[in-house]
Amino acid sequence: MLEMRPDCEKCGRDLPADRHGAFICSFECTFCDNCADRLEERCPNCCGDLLERPMRTGEALVRNPASTKRHYKR
Repeated sequence: MLEMRPDCEKCGRDLPADRHGAFICSFECTFCDNCADRLEERCPNCCGDLLERPMRTGEALVRNPASTKRHYKR
């Protein structure tokens, strides 16, 4: 199952699982849309593509909640 990380690794912006605006690579590194644009949709960790993360909503989000572990490093 896809880990729904709660924040952008680059700027720390909150990225709720039930909203658009998050981009991920194949290793699930997660960035907001603004940072993904500045990175030219290329993950700085693995050099893979950053693609729009699908949303998880409703009962699926209740049964499988998003992660609470933040990955932003100040």
